[in-house]
Amino acid sequence: MNLSKTNLIYFFFCITLVSFGQNNNKISVTGKILEKKSNEPLEYATVIFQNVNTASDISGVTTNENGIFKIDVKPGTYNIRFEFISFKTESIANKVISSTTDLGTIFMAESASQLEEIEVIAEKSTVEFKLDKKIYNVGRDMMVKGGNASDVLNNVPSVVVDAEGTVSLRGNEDVRILIDGKPSGLAGINISDALRMLPADAVEKVEVVTNPSARYDAEGGGGIINIILRKGKDLGFNGVVNVNTGYPDNHGITGTVNYKTKKLNLFTTQGYSYRNSPGNFRTDSEFLNDQNEITGFTFEKRENDRINRNYNGILGLEYFASDKTTFTNTFTFSKSTGFNDEDVTFRDIDALGNLLQNRYRFNGSENDGRNVEFASNITHLINGSDHKLNFDATVSTNIDDNYSIVTNNGANNQQIINPQNQKRSLIQLDYINQKNEKFSYEMGYRGNFSKSTNDFNVQKFENNQWITDSDFTNIFNYNEYVNAFYAQAGTKWKKMSILGGLRWEDSNIFINEEISNQTNRKKYNNFFPSLFFNYETSDKSSVALNYSRRIRRPRGRELNPFSNLSSDINIFRGNPDLDPSMTHAIDLSYLHRLDKITISSSAYINFTKDPYSMVRRESGLFNSDGNQIFYTGPVNFGDEQRFGFEATINYTPMKWLRLNYNFNFFNVETTGEYTYLDANNVEKSINLNNKANSWFTRLNARVTLPKKIDWQTNFTYNGPQNNAQGKSYGIASVNMSFSKDVLKEKGTIALNVNDLFNSRKRIFDANIPGVLNSYSEMQWRERQITLSFTYRFNRQKNEKDKNKREDGGGDGDFMGQP
Repeated sequence: MNLSKTNLIYFFFCITLVSFGQNNNKISVTGKILEKKSNEPLEYATVIFQNVNTASDISGVTTNENGIFKIDVKPGTYNIRFEFISFKTESIANKVISSTTDLGTIFMAESASQLEEIEVIAEKSTVEFKLDKKIYNVGRDMMVKGGNASDVLNNVPSVVVDAEGTVSLRGNEDVRILIDGKPSGLAGINISDALRMLPADAVEKVEVVTNPSARYDAEGGGGIINIILRKGKDLGFNGVVNVNTGYPDNHGITGTVNYKTKKLNLFTTQGYSYRNSPGNFRTDSEFLNDQNEITGFTFEKRENDRINRNYNGILGLEYFASDKTTFTNTFTFSKSTGFNDEDVTFRDIDALGNLLQNRYRFNGSENDGRNVEFASNITHLINGSDHKLNFDATVSTNIDDNYSIVTNNGANNQQIINPQNQKRSLIQLDYINQKNEKFSYEMGYRGNFSKSTNDFNVQKFENNQWITDSDFTNIFNYNEYVNAFYAQAGTKWKKMSILGGLRWEDSNIFINEEISNQTNRKKYNNFFPSLFFNYETSDKSSVALNYSRRIRRPRGRELNPFSNLSSDINIFRGNPDLDPSMTHAIDLSYLHRLDKITISSSAYINFTKDPYSMVRRESGLFNSDGNQIFYTGPVNFGDEQRFGFEATINYTPMKWLRLNYNFNFFNVETTGEYTYLDANNVEKSINLNNKANSWFTRLNARVTLPKKIDWQTNFTYNGPQNNAQGKSYGIASVNMSFSKDVLKEKGTIALNVNDLFNSRKRIFDANIPGVLNSYSEMQWRERQITLSFTYRFNRQKNEKDKNKREDGGGDGDFMGQP
């Protein structure tokens, strides 16, 4: 955990960028805004204070999720306005403010005339800033129409989804992905596959929490990404339907419908898609002897033709038992069938450049997956919406059946039968008391229990019969039971807020490999403290310093020693003996809001013990053609230190132009080595010491053209990065879309191109002295063109629950962490 001198200087330089400004002699004014009909809080309502004697002295604030606002103003006499899109403006005239003032509860009523007169940009995608998180409201983002949840995440600031579907946050792949605030059965066995199955139109918003509090699971050293699914909330019968078509084949329909009365709210999201995702992969290998002399070459090339048919259905019932108690049940079912025809060619060449042989391998695979989840929630308001009791229970089952037939040089000689299943249950109880602004606290329990089985059965065809290949066959059982308790409390004194918490998690993990009869049990418990400081430097800016301890538990593919045989010389193998890694995360954030621009920046340091990294090594095995087999898989090693600086800017210079820019620079330093026994039982070591800098940037521009045509362009660049066994190259990609409202703004037509220049490829080198050098390119999906049509019925384009300020609003209320 030694911090280099250079990084210390850079970190404290970033700290000096934070401006601490104070404005003394101000008075605190508070209040609460509710909708007149339902008594529900109005989040993002605007409160404007204008000094009667000094017309230029204007201050403003927006309400938080509970409808509460707080602002500090100078002593004086004010005209106060309360505004919310499509609601009648309320006002208080000539209010004398000479001491701390509570304006009480203000009730606002809808205005039918304003619904048609006010120009609204609410459903357009926005990035909303708070000190503890960023919220990406998907809105009517045409970039992702006809896409999936991976496409949504790839538009979110700070988040990158690589060519293989791996999600990283600020360059760190150790990230926890939640759906509706909890580990969801939708995630199934492979989170990357689950994100590709979930249609983009089912996602309402994405929350990015880089340094979570004790309320959250401690899982994820790099932070948490929470995907919030759409659930209808409007009174009466209404909905939104989207249909799309595209090239390569990308056809689908998704609908969200709800019917709400005073006592009941029925809501559903249904979606079906048919998609072809052609991709490609190549690896050029140069083999070496102990003297690093070239002994030969192998050139491997793969062409993938993937067909997927996905159905996703969510059905929910919300029952308002009383003014204080709400009972919600949600049933989710998804089904996916797919085919993947993979053509693999090999060219083997000797050290002099002479062709030894051409080989052809065909992998034809089919998969059939079913996911079922039932979730229940009871929310009881003890004394208002900020003093409540929440109870959640979830059960889910995931089944994924895979079958592959492999031919080598035209002969069927291998088949893989791979059924997988997982069962998960979750129980959570939270008590939250935020009634008092000066002191709030909460506590809770979460039990997360899962069991999964992966039966990887490889058979080879010999003597006219199928025989089990014991070198690659295994039944892998993984059971994980995690019990957690947490408590946290916060206080606010003048401009300073403090939130401290402690979480305790008990982990009991059991791994069993049935064929080899090997078992591995890991049982450990840990405390995870968190501490957050927030200081309001002015009405429009705040600074925060946060600390938390995090854990990364290996699971799934990382542990399973047998999971894929697409290639017979380059094979991925999990490591069932992986240990969890522990991370100390420190984050310094600064948030500044002006009329047309919002700036969010942070400097961060992560210290990780026993991280794990992908390592490539020789296996000691050879395929039927005499080629050496290489394994790639995760291993634990010493320490990792990660330091970085990030800035995100929302800028609206003109009504017709909106810009969002995100930049992240980070440095990673690893120390350690991996030791193993080779085929001759000789101990070998791989040095994993490495220092690397990398960066990431994304620019999203939205322009309103004549005839009210929206043009959106997204440019992303992931910088190159060195690792202990080679390096990855930089990747640049561009997405573009056009959209136009039709049918009196009830419908929207959109055309988007994902990866305009077909450049989104993962390119990397591997260098193992005395073994091999290799160059690889991987493109999971080629350029996609999609045409979509969205239709809204009985729903205003500016529906109330999506009215988010385009200027990057958000109260930044430190005490109100979700």
